[in-house]
Amino acid sequence: MTEPYGDLRELYQEVIFDHNRHPRNFHAMDDASHTAVGHNPLCGDQLTIYARVKDGIVQEASFVGHGCAISTASASLMTEAVKGKPIAEVEMLFRDMHAMLTAAHPEGRDFGKLEVLSGVREFPARVKCATLAWHTLHNAITQAKDTARTE
Repeated sequence: MTEPYGDLRELYQEVIFDHNRHPRNFHAMDDASHTAVGHNPLCGDQLTIYARVKDGIVQEASFVGHGCAISTASASLMTEAVKGKPIAEVEMLFRDMHAMLTAAHPEGRDFGKLEVLSGVREFPARVKCATLAWHTLHNAITQAKDTARTE
């Protein structure tokens, strides 16, 4: 009989590996309506997040930059997850993801594929790697002018 946590860890490793090796939506977006830059000084991760928002809906999202496997995978998963969602829902997802990665799983929230990132909580030093893309997207959506930082 396999242990459920072992299965989740294995899935976590597979998904992180896949999205790091083959990141989705990894390109600059010339027609982005929203952009932001993020930096994690602890790990050296640097990202630029692009979003094309029309009528309050995220039509497209992409990113460029360099970082560790967790940072790249989180950005890749995030860009897939926010496409087609209203800004208000993206902001709620940002808050819920931050809670899941730093505190506790929000009750009743189905994260779908993003659930695999919950495994990062087991490695406190890596939580900032996983949250960088989300903070950077938040800055892009709110059109904050400062660089998103994990420190």
